[in-house]
Amino acid sequence: MFIAHIPSGYILSTSIVERIRNLPVKATIAIPVGILGALAPDFDMLYFYLIDHQQTHHHKYITHWPLLWLSLIIISSSWFRFSSQSKAASTILIFSLGGLLHLILDTLVGDIWWLSPFINEPYALFTVPALVKPWWLNFIIHWSFAVEVAIFFWAVARYRSRSNKKIEG
Repeated sequence: MFIAHIPSGYILSTSIVERIRNLPVKATIAIPVGILGALAPDFDMLYFYLIDHQQTHHHKYITHWPLLWLSLIIISSSWFRFSSQSKAASTILIFSLGGLLHLILDTLVGDIWWLSPFINEPYALFTVPALVKPWWLNFIIHWSFAVEVAIFFWAVARYRSRSNKKIEG
């Protein structure tokens, strides 16, 4: 995914804000946290380029392990369940859901090691053939990029709808 992580985090976090009426954190906190969570697995790109020098596929790093994000979700949702007014629990939960959403979206055409660290096997729903250079252009010309564009426009429509409700309300 190239352009869909930020919009998907926005869609996720605004959906949570709208559905959970008694959310202990304000939308002005929850929405950026959800967006940040949807970007968080790719923070490993700093390590990938600056330290690892592209020796290891960055989806093999712990930030792309579903076990990390599922563990955070279980811990924070349990915390939230027992302390439903906890701002920290709800914030970590929203952030972690964004991180898991990132991995789900990456699985469309990018290898994700869903069983790491136990099994070293990548999973992707579809493969992007290497037809042109540079490598990233293959992802732009692949049909899956239309999914990213659709997510982007969904987020734009959602943003406009939410903005119109604020103006009218």
